This record gives sequence, structure tokens and C-alpha cells, in this order.
Amino acid sequence: MGMSTPHLFAPAATAVAPAPTVGLVDDDPEIRDMVADYLGLHGFKVLTARDAVGFRRMVETETIDVAVLDVHMPGENGLSLARWLRETGDTGIVFATGADRPIDRIVGLEVGADDYLVKPYDLRELAARLRCVLRRINPAPPAPEPMVPRTTGRRLVFGDMTLDVESRRLTTADHRIVDLTAMEFDLLEVLVSRPNRVLSRGQLSELAHGRAPADDDRSIDIRITRLRKKIEPDPTRPRFIRTVRGEGYLFQGETR
Repeated sequence: MGMSTPHLFAPAATAVAPAPTVGLVDDDPEIRDMVADYLGLHGFKVLTARDAVGFRRMVETETIDVAVLDVHMPGENGLSLARWLRETGDTGIVFATGADRPIDRIVGLEVGADDYLVKPYDLRELAARLRCVLRRINPAPPAPEPMVPRTTGRRLVFGDMTLDVESRRLTTADHRIVDLTAMEFDLLEVLVSRPNRVLSRGQLSELAHGRAPADDDRSIDIRITRLRKKIEPDPTRPRFIRTVRGEGYLFQGETR
């Protein structure tokens, strides 16, 4: 195996945020179970798959914060899977693999990985790197945030969905909770509270996240894609979140 497992200490009982979800893909069941057990003891929710097919099936029903991938897997390899992840969402990506040539690292980072670890690796280091990636993809909002609207006791209803601003929940007419990340919720709140108004990517970033985006920042586009998958009856033909070519996005319809 070659993995270095540090001594485990029982964590102190404290109030914590919901555990970030890690999607772990490795065709070696012993490695898969060992890594999942360790991360599970250290504040992560871990979902596992042995190959890309299982992982793709996983993300159809689960929101993955960070994916831990091997390069060499049965069927579709990890590089192809990472490229697909980067094109379809803002999931963090860490390679934990035996592919140790410099060109392997370079290609892994070029296809969109946030970090790259070579087996055998220390499990404590993997956990630390995962937390680092999570901090980068979900940065703490700056304070104060004059541009970010925060309204208590307000509900925004559109279609058959209710956006509860106070509890920060999106629910359907049959009371099913739609799983949104914090950043997805902030972006949706900005859009729904300004119906039929075109907002540029820069405006959306400042209003939802309190910061102006870099010129090459596509995070708003990525989150819009993920929101459409969660709220649109047909994400390929959006009913609510419409693209205005060359200008930005608008939320189409009435809210009440």
C-alpha cells in the first residue's frame, strides 16, 4: 500500500458547518476504503466510486465539493473525467495517483486540477490539501459587504419553487429541498430578486459575492450552468435564467 496513516486523535466536539463532500474515485478497494475512512474521521463526507462511470452516476444526484481522482482507471481515465468536471461545474479537483512523471503533473494541472499528489502520500497531507482547495473555491466573503443584499424574513416564489432568504433554502411545491452551495444560493437570490433585469457577469459577482471578477473569471457562467441543472425543467432550454448574448443574464418571469 505505501500510504502513511498518521495517529488519529478524536476531534473536539464543536459546532461546525455541514461537512464538505468529497467524491473519491480509485479502482483499488483497499486504498479507497482507507482514504474514505480517514477523511470521514476528519470532517469530510466521502462518497466513493471505482471508475468514471460510477462517479458520473454519483454527481447526477449529489453535489460534490472536491473530487479526488486517480489518473489511471478502468475505462475512462482521470484526465478525461477532470476535463469534463471543469467544463460542467466548479467542483474542486485533486489528483491522488501513481502517475509520477513531470509530464503527468503538468497535464493534470492543465486539464483543470487544483492540486496533484503522487502515491504513496500522507493521508494528513491529502486532508490538508483538500481544505486548501475548499478555501480557494469557497472563499470567505469579505467584511463588510455593502453590495451583498441580506434580507431576513423574506420568501421569493417563482414557478413551483420558494426561495427562503432567512433559512437560505430553496424548496419545491412538494417540500423537497434543492441542494445548493452557498455561492449558488447567493447568485440565485440576486437573480430572483431582480426579475426581468439584465445583469452583467461583473454585476452578478459584486452583488452575490462582494467582489469584482477577473477578466478571465468564468465562475459566474459555471454557477449559472449548475443552477440551471437544479431549477430548470429542461436545462438545455432555460425557462428562468436566460442568457442575453454579449450582456449577461436575466431572471425571466415574475416573483411573488
